[in-house]
Amino acid sequence: MKIAMMAVGKTTTKYIADAVEDYSGRIVHYVPFTFKALTDAKLPKNCDAKRQKDVEGEMILKELAPSDVVVLLDERGKQYSSRDFAGFLQDKMVSLPGRLVFIIGGPFGFSDSVYSRANGMLSVSKMTFTHEMIRLIFAEQIYRAMTIIRGESYHHD
Repeated sequence: MKIAMMAVGKTTTKYIADAVEDYSGRIVHYVPFTFKALTDAKLPKNCDAKRQKDVEGEMILKELAPSDVVVLLDERGKQYSSRDFAGFLQDKMVSLPGRLVFIIGGPFGFSDSVYSRANGMLSVSKMTFTHEMIRLIFAEQIYRAMTIIRGESYHHD
């Protein structure tokens, strides 16, 4: 299985971009992993939220293969403890031959077409984080899950 994380928009805060790159480098020691930031949609500032979600949705869908299993990071998704998330990933590693793709949407969320394509939704927290911060938080959780699966000492209960 391969894991991919995709996010709408660039990571412009250097320390966050550096940390996401660091965790991405750690994750690849356990499983093939990629992180891709999709370019921001070039829309007028007065563009409505639905139009922005639709344009971002088109960009997201172009990046997906038909065999990809897609999990949206969405506030309405299922929440896991770190250990439970590790179990979720371990189950997918055994059962999925292809790519598991986690997607972080834009500031207004996802279009209906992206929700329709998704195989599931995951919520990182009931709190709201910036789209840049969630990239770092989620990359760290993927790394943490890999260390839990391997029985390494990174995670402490």
